[in-house]
Amino acid sequence: MSDDTALVLFSGGQDSATCLAWALDRYSRVETMGFDYGQRHRVELECRAALRDGMAAQKPEWAARLGEDHMLPLAALGEISETSLTREVSIQMETGGLPNTFVPGRNIIFLTFAAALAFRRGLKHIVTGVCETDYSGYPDCRDDTIKALQVALNLGMEKRFVLHTPLMWLDKAETWKLAENLGGKPLIDLILEESHSCYLGDRKHRHPWGYGCGTCPACDLRAKGWAAYCEAV
Repeated sequence: MSDDTALVLFSGGQDSATCLAWALDRYSRVETMGFDYGQRHRVELECRAALRDGMAAQKPEWAARLGEDHMLPLAALGEISETSLTREVSIQMETGGLPNTFVPGRNIIFLTFAAALAFRRGLKHIVTGVCETDYSGYPDCRDDTIKALQVALNLGMEKRFVLHTPLMWLDKAETWKLAENLGGKPLIDLILEESHSCYLGDRKHRHPWGYGCGTCPACDLRAKGWAAYCEAV
């Protein structure tokens, strides 16, 4: 297991695209991993290749560092999840205070499979775009959850994985700023045009902040973050 290798959980969204650029800026070999769990916005998975190719084209060192991509089918997660991300139901708040976009155990399962792949591939650093600042209250996005999971994975696999969450304490405007710092306007333009965050999978409507329905929580968050970023610059 090399200290200079990383695996990025790469969905095709704004956050994971920024995390991929963050990892490419730091590690000599970076691989990516995506998950197909029957999500309504599965179009995000179709955006991954263009984002990877676009980043490789932006900097020669990024092209040299970008390694294999891995896609894992996790239909079982969608089958047991009664959520608005895996069923054709309206997005709303549940009585327990969580939005019905919450897929129970999703990030825990993703990171566990990522660690299993990293074990086989000899990758030490695992990077995920979870965030506790601009988020919907998902308990598996919290810093405490990630820290606890790192301990469990290291104990259970007898390895010293390091789970990185570069966006944990950033809001969406600061995430755009991080992308600018990493790759300038070309990276910002790439993320705007090729990434996907809309929960409803809308790629027909192009807004200043990218594609999406413009009304779901993910679009609302991305739009507000873009507006704040533009105001700051």
